[in-house]
Amino acid sequence: MIEAPSPNFDVRDLPVSMIVLHYTGMETGEAAIARLRDPEAKVSSHYVVAEDGIVLRLVDEADRAWHAGKSSWRGITDVNSASVGIEIVNPGHEFGYRPFPDAQIAAVVRLVAGIKDRHEITRGNVVGHSDVAPARKRDPGELFPWHELARRRLALPRPTRNLMDPHWTEGGFLMALERFGYDTSEPMAAIMAFQRRFRPELVDGEVDAECRMILLALLLPQPQGDD
Repeated sequence: MIEAPSPNFDVRDLPVSMIVLHYTGMETGEAAIARLRDPEAKVSSHYVVAEDGIVLRLVDEADRAWHAGKSSWRGITDVNSASVGIEIVNPGHEFGYRPFPDAQIAAVVRLVAGIKDRHEITRGNVVGHSDVAPARKRDPGELFPWHELARRRLALPRPTRNLMDPHWTEGGFLMALERFGYDTSEPMAAIMAFQRRFRPELVDGEVDAECRMILLALLLPQPQGDD
């Protein structure tokens, strides 16, 4: 852990109940870190994870970092106050999106595990930036290996067993998606955010049987009460 303090933070108004994962979306990690520490940029995160697995701490978890912007999740509209933000170095869709190296993901896993334990965060509240701001954001994107977190019970897994199609209309699917936690005010953006997270091999904004089955399974009670 390398200390790299950012001046861009303020006081939390809510207890920590979420972890939000981002990619940096800039051409280099150095440029992203500089921006997150620039007082004029007015953005920050609690942590940055470099491609080689080095972790930088920019803002103390007790403070409110400025990483989520206008966003919401499960009724929380001040996501910055309720979350710990982790920026993962990757150029993103604009500058040559690429797979995340193993060393980087191993570091993310360790970091998320510690934060989740410290704040007793449920798996359903370990989310991507695109989940909390679907109309604006695509990160960490369809290449992020959520399964590596899920198999360690650090995030919700993609349901694969005993799937049933509820045959919802698109309107019914959107109602269910809102119940799960998404802002559905821009329907296609919300559907694509859901697909990036739970069906990343096909992100087309179309509600099909597979999407309906996955969402229904996610809405059913989770094992051990950890949702």
